[in-house]
This record gives sequence, C-alpha cells and structure tokens, in this order.
Amino acid sequence: MKNKIAWLSAPYVLWMALVVVAPIIMVVFYAFTTAEGLAQWGEIPITEIFTLDNFARMGTYTVIFARSFQLALVATIVCLLLGYPLAYVMAKEGPGFQRMAMVLIMLPMWVNFLLRTYAWMAILENNGILNNFFEAIGLFDLINRIFGTDLTYFRMIRTQGAVVLGMVYNYLPFMVLPIYSVIIKLDHSLLEAARDLGANSAQVFRKVIFPLSLPGVLSGVTMVFVPSVSTFAISRMLGGNNQMLLGNLIEQQFLGGAYNPYLGSAIALVMMIIVIVCMVVMNHFGEGEEQAVML
Repeated sequence: MKNKIAWLSAPYVLWMALVVVAPIIMVVFYAFTTAEGLAQWGEIPITEIFTLDNFARMGTYTVIFARSFQLALVATIVCLLLGYPLAYVMAKEGPGFQRMAMVLIMLPMWVNFLLRTYAWMAILENNGILNNFFEAIGLFDLINRIFGTDLTYFRMIRTQGAVVLGMVYNYLPFMVLPIYSVIIKLDHSLLEAARDLGANSAQVFRKVIFPLSLPGVLSGVTMVFVPSVSTFAISRMLGGNNQMLLGNLIEQQFLGGAYNPYLGSAIALVMMIIVIVCMVVMNHFGEGEEQAVML
C-alpha cells in the first residue's frame, strides 16, 4: 500500500527535478566555468576548465551587494514595526473586525504584482498624483515663500525611499499574517496567570506575549527579507538605474547588453548561499526561543 502511495508522488518529484534541481545544477556549473574554458573542453585538463575567476570579479559589485542587503533590512524593519502592532490589534479584536482586516490586507494581493508597482510609479512620479496634490493645495508656493526656493515638485521616484516603500507595500502582508496566526492561538490562561501574579499590561506583553510570538516574528522576517534582497522588478520600476540591486545585476548578466551568464550564475549562487545561511540562522534562533519559552 505504501509503495502504491509513494508512486503518486512521482510526478511531483519529476517536476521538482526539472524546475528546481536541474537549474540549480546549471547555475553551479556556470558559476565555476567561463566561456573560454568551455571552448577548450577536451583540449585541456578538466581541472583547468573550472575556475574561481567569476567570484573574483564580484568584488567590483560590492556597492550593489551592500545596497541590496541594506534596503532589504530597512524594509524588513519597517514591515515589523508596522506589522506587529497591526497583527496584535487584529488578534485582540472580535471575529468581525478580524475578517474585515484580513480582507483589507489580502485585497491588494489579488492584484497583479507589477500592476501594484506601476500604480506606485503613477503616485510618486515628478508629475504624479502626490506632487499634483501638493501643488493643488499650495504646498510648493508656501515652501517657496518661506525658504526662497523655486520648488515645483518633490523628487520621490528613482530613490532608495521609493524602493523601500515598494518593498514594504508588497511584502507587509507576509509579516502580518504569520505574527497574527501565532498571537491568535496563544493560551489565554497564561495571560490570566501573569495578571494574577501582579503583572501589568506592559509586563504581560513584554514577558509573555512577545516571547511567545517570536516564532511568527522570525517567520515574517524571513518571508519579507528573502524576497526583498532578491527583488528586481521593484528596484527597476521605482528605483531606476540609480538604485540597482542584486536582482537587477543578475538580470543584466543574463538579458542585458553585458551578457555574461557565468558571472551572473556566480552572483546568483553567492546570493542563494547568503539567503540560505540567513534562513538557517533565523530558524535556529527561533527554535532556541521556543525552547526558552517552554522552560
């Protein structure tokens, strides 16, 4: 019986092998080779075909690596600061409020990712909705009279702030939902016991609710940080060429004029390793927190 059931997973295993395992193997292979080395396949020893030259060239993109992780970290922190209070309030309110809040949080997710980002472009452009609104209410005239400037618009598009805003808008639900799902399942008898022992509301939150909700926090941090550090659509549309991130750099190596899939594979491999390390550390930290709470 078990063998028959196991066969049912064969299509899934085959699919995973084709769309996940095989591309990863190709990325690893390309990362350690060059076009010149592959052109001499069979003419030189195989040990000379594989090289670390692609990784050595990555030093010229240190600024892009730093910018990617910096903006992803800022977006994750902002999502946490916004998402945790929202998730906490949702868990404290009644079922009707929870359903309404859940619909409002999920409603933007029903719209295509690119359309949502295009909407922010229309809002943040130099002649976009926000700047037109500020001009209509006379904000620019007021600033110009006070400071003696000739300001006609606020530069919001093609900035790091616009990129972070796009990340927060698109990934905030991934922070709220894990935290909410943990808080809503907390044992209320623990909260009552803490109050019976003399703890006030702030102490109950600091010593009981927040430690018990850390698994949701860590899950949300992972779910926001990983797509943020690897995004390319948000940075390209809201940041322009001035705010290139790792995703844009990899895309450029495969689709741009500087076509170099070997260097692009090396960058992608390093980014995958860094993301996996971050996820392992976060999961390990989460397990430690759960054990500490249980003790």
